[in-house]
Amino acid sequence: MESSTATGQGGGRADAPVEPGDVAEIRRGITAVAGRMRASRSADALSSNKVVVLGRLLRHGPCTPGELAAAEHQQPQSLTRVFAELARDGLLTRARDARDGRQSVLTLTPAGRAALVRDAAERDAWLAGAMGSLTETERQVLRLAADLMRRMAGDGASGVEVPPEGDK
Repeated sequence: MESSTATGQGGGRADAPVEPGDVAEIRRGITAVAGRMRASRSADALSSNKVVVLGRLLRHGPCTPGELAAAEHQQPQSLTRVFAELARDGLLTRARDARDGRQSVLTLTPAGRAALVRDAAERDAWLAGAMGSLTETERQVLRLAADLMRRMAGDGASGVEVPPEGDK
């Protein structure tokens, strides 16, 4: 790839071929940061699937187990244990669907929201420390990259955006 295209100059097109080396380098970077963020979490932190479930309920509101599984590209059966554990721990509630009594509706509880806030705070603390050694320009590049990655991921279902406590 020419450097002029890489910098957005010289007529780079959105449909231009993507260099395999660039793809591999970006994948390695994402994997390294994700691994370090996971390692920064406490031993009693929520599992990745629990974060996904609670995050989806936070962002999109109550839904059926099937709707949630489909939105996360998983089979409902693979999340059955996660739903049960989250309900047992009081992080979500499960109630009969008023429209279809055969279905249940999952709803995030205040304790579930608080668990997400704690979980995100652990990862954010590591990330803030890691970003502390970067220049402002480098931080701007990361903000741009974060926006692009959310766009590439669609609706950002993998990420958990936890608004501050006052923004319910």
